[in-house]
Amino acid sequence: MNQATPHVGTFTQLLSSTRRGARLARLLAVTELRSWNVSQELTERAELVVAELAANAVLHGRVPGRCFRLTLALDPAAGRLRIEVSDARGDLRPLSRPTDTDPLGTTGRGLALVTALADHWDCVPYPPSGKTVRAVLSCPRAKSPGTPQPPLHGGSNVPLRAPATPGLRPQ
Repeated sequence: MNQATPHVGTFTQLLSSTRRGARLARLLAVTELRSWNVSQELTERAELVVAELAANAVLHGRVPGRCFRLTLALDPAAGRLRIEVSDARGDLRPLSRPTDTDPLGTTGRGLALVTALADHWDCVPYPPSGKTVRAVLSCPRAKSPGTPQPPLHGGSNVPLRAPATPGLRPQ
């Protein structure tokens, strides 16, 4: 019996260095990961990492008239998803720890979140003058058919639905 080779997926997209571009990066990443049938847990972790890295590219890596690049590379056999966000500002490298330790501060925590969600992350030059911030996330191993899935929402395998409102029909 032949066994199917695990799907190795790659996705790359140039996006405008705007808040809208950062939002689109997050939405495209989620859509692509779902099309690859990636687990919900990994998709949610990746969504947050992409959101943080894309926001940093727009906030700190923006050069007028230049885009940023989102790349996703899924390798189920190796059990990993690599996320890369490249921007045009190689002179501004990310700091692994926030320099502002003000507990009421509103910035400086994005890479701490990336550190918590990713197995590791780093920053490498992106020629000619940019940088790429890469994060690697472990994938849960694929389960064999017939393996029970963990329960959803507090122990029930029944998805949560809003109660029906009298007089309204579902659309």
